[in-house]
Amino acid sequence: MKSKIYMYLFFFTLLMVLFMYVNQSTIFERQEQRLTAYAEKQEILRDSLAILNDVILEADYFSLLNNDAATAYFERLDMDPAQVAAQVKEVIYEKNLVRGGNALVPLAQMNGEWRINRVEFLNHRWIIADFSNGSLWGEVLLSYFYDQDLVLDITPIQTILH
Repeated sequence: MKSKIYMYLFFFTLLMVLFMYVNQSTIFERQEQRLTAYAEKQEILRDSLAILNDVILEADYFSLLNNDAATAYFERLDMDPAQVAAQVKEVIYEKNLVRGGNALVPLAQMNGEWRINRVEFLNHRWIIADFSNGSLWGEVLLSYFYDQDLVLDITPIQTILH
């Protein structure tokens, strides 16, 4: 009788061990598949990130802060390019507050006053700005220059109305 009980316990234990082995193998395989899928996704994301970094570098080719010649120009004047950008933007946006529209947009008023919405620095001399009056939009190419007394002069060069 004891031997039968031991035999049943042995088979029960053997079945339990077999069940746990199969279950653990399945769990292990699923985790391996997940890790492989995550590794593939991570590789795809790395490739996407590299592509986006290249796009950003290409887009920032014409910019004040990424142009070595432009930053060197302002450093020779003992000016910080980031502070120059902030100061010039502030002057441009302040002209939006003048009654009659922003004087840097050399167009006659049509359906409202012209306001500059966005400013992008191309280098240490040129800016491209987006402007609108609420119903019409355009772009203006601006020239900016600091004279020997560090007085800022901003002049419109060309305007495009869309």
